[in-house]
Amino acid sequence: MYQYQVSFQEAIKRALDKYCCFTGRASVSEYWWFFLFTFLVGIVVNVLCNILVACGLFSATATLVVSGLVNLALFLPSFGLLFRRLHDTGKSGWYWLVGIIPLVGWILLIIWLCKDSQPTDNQYGPVPNLMPQQ
Repeated sequence: MYQYQVSFQEAIKRALDKYCCFTGRASVSEYWWFFLFTFLVGIVVNVLCNILVACGLFSATATLVVSGLVNLALFLPSFGLLFRRLHDTGKSGWYWLVGIIPLVGWILLIIWLCKDSQPTDNQYGPVPNLMPQQ
């Protein structure tokens, strides 16, 4: 048995299908692909809003509203995925609170998010993306 890496599209689909799910486990690739997706969506929305403001088609307030709505729409799947990723390393999802600690907390959180999955089932569920060897 080995754990396969999900594709960019599959990671987005899984995160949005489990929109507000805080149970289970998520692999490293699933988490970071969706992180990249949210980052790219943020850039695209900001660039488009700035272009529309420069053309006079949008006000600065409308830009804030649109970017706020996009961020709000992506917050819950991102937060749920963060919980599931921490579950995959054997930690409670509430360990995200470590990120509140300046500098050290963020470094520790990033290390946990980059850590490999636990190779066996844990109290949060089975190993994600498991494929039988042929």
